[in-house]
Amino acid sequence: MAIGRALKAIWGGSKLRKASIVTAAASVGTYGFYNVNSRYQLIDWSSIGVVRFGRAFFTAASIVGDYKTSLLWVDSSDPDSSQIYSEIHLRSAEKLKQLACLNGGVFIKVGQHIGALDYLLPSEYVSTLKVLHDNAPQSSLEDVKRVVEEDLNCKVDEAFSSFDEEPIGTASLAQVHKATLKDGRDVAIKVQHPKVKDYSDVDMNTIEFLLQVVARIFPEFKFLWLSEEMRLNLPKELDFVLEGRNSEKVYQLLKHFKFLKVPKVYWEYSTKRVLCMEYYSGGKVDDRQYMVTNGIDANEVTKSLGKMYSEMIFVHGYVHCDPHPGNVLVRNTGKKGVEIVLLDHGLYQALSDKFRLNYARLWQSILAADIKGIKQYSDVLGAGEMYGLFACMLTARSWESVSKGIDKKDLSQSEAEEIQDYVSSYIPEISQLLNKIPRQMLLLLKTNDLLRSIEFTLKSRKSSSSFLNMSRCCVRAVTDHELRTSKSLRQTVNIRFQRHLTLLKINLYEFYLWLITAPALMHLRGIFLGGTQNDAS
Repeated sequence: MAIGRALKAIWGGSKLRKASIVTAAASVGTYGFYNVNSRYQLIDWSSIGVVRFGRAFFTAASIVGDYKTSLLWVDSSDPDSSQIYSEIHLRSAEKLKQLACLNGGVFIKVGQHIGALDYLLPSEYVSTLKVLHDNAPQSSLEDVKRVVEEDLNCKVDEAFSSFDEEPIGTASLAQVHKATLKDGRDVAIKVQHPKVKDYSDVDMNTIEFLLQVVARIFPEFKFLWLSEEMRLNLPKELDFVLEGRNSEKVYQLLKHFKFLKVPKVYWEYSTKRVLCMEYYSGGKVDDRQYMVTNGIDANEVTKSLGKMYSEMIFVHGYVHCDPHPGNVLVRNTGKKGVEIVLLDHGLYQALSDKFRLNYARLWQSILAADIKGIKQYSDVLGAGEMYGLFACMLTARSWESVSKGIDKKDLSQSEAEEIQDYVSSYIPEISQLLNKIPRQMLLLLKTNDLLRSIEFTLKSRKSSSSFLNMSRCCVRAVTDHELRTSKSLRQTVNIRFQRHLTLLKINLYEFYLWLITAPALMHLRGIFLGGTQNDAS
């Protein structure tokens, strides 16, 4: 791409040339930055590549300068230094958010990705950039209709009897409008923002360039994996035909879950930039008030999500990697019960069998508090001597909890605060680890954090049954592989026996947990204990 060669040329030339060209770009970007909302502007500054680059360069230079100057005389061992770090993190996160909103597209996507990494980055970045999931800029109705008409080769009125003016959802790459087909079926039309594909290569080269510059200035902070992942996945997310196929595949894999709904794709109204789907209403999965009003049990919802994702990850190795609240709806249908509607199927991670099995064995070791197994399978997955940090990142629990068993005690407020403090302290080590582990792991970490964020918002605690469902899926994954590679009838029979025995133990343990926590039995127990105490008195 031309912009990529241009950036390399800039950085490869003389110092004077670097300074003059970059300063010019930053100056133009700064003008575009501060004049973007002027009512008298005659130019769409966001459509000019050098302005987009200039804004990004100006923002990156401002953040780097802030860290360098503000921390010049700060002693990291000083108790007051944490407050200084927090203030710089917050200022920097606000600058990134403003840049994302101005440039849109890929920059919004990167901001959303950062905002999903609750337990991998300082909370100031996460909380500030998380809002980009809900507040992405939207395209005008005129632009949306133009894309639809160009791709469907007909006027909007010819294909649809109605087309809502206001979008029901806006994201970094597209927005969704409710419409009605001529036969009366309600549909959701996902339409790609008109210019996002044109800017994607320019923006990705800009982001990659700036991350390389930051890595030179701060060698301990290497987040090049972020641009690598974006470059790999962005073309897939911009292809709505691929998204439609992903949704059909995951429906076939998980259709035995009666609570799960995946919108049907209407292919005659779908292209690479337009996706026409069955319309579902419902509340966002993190809307606790909606659940209370509609009689939905938040704990059952998070339990069902856990079942669904455990099967995706460990059994099928085909994972929906963008479960932020706008992409997961819940609704109470009455007789059919509570349903979960899974939307936005643009980003999936296909896991290799080798990775999937090692990941399942690692989780088996974590759930069994088997330190030797955690070391072994963390090493296989690239973490090496950083196995302790790796296990804490996967579970979002302290090493003390991991070593004792994460199912033995719920996450306390003090432990959650301890983990968040460690995140700020261990950013260089986390950065190093993220550059070591397989690329397949990166999207799983993001997915884990998004699901935890939903649990946290709903104030839903991960119950023992969630860990038991995960254990079942790990057992299925490992024994399915052993059965496929079995070399004798005797070995096959033994594997099947051990599988059934392990699953029976899990079921019996779950039944035992139900017995000691069942409301009726707890009530009887209370009466009995109360009566005994009264008699004694």
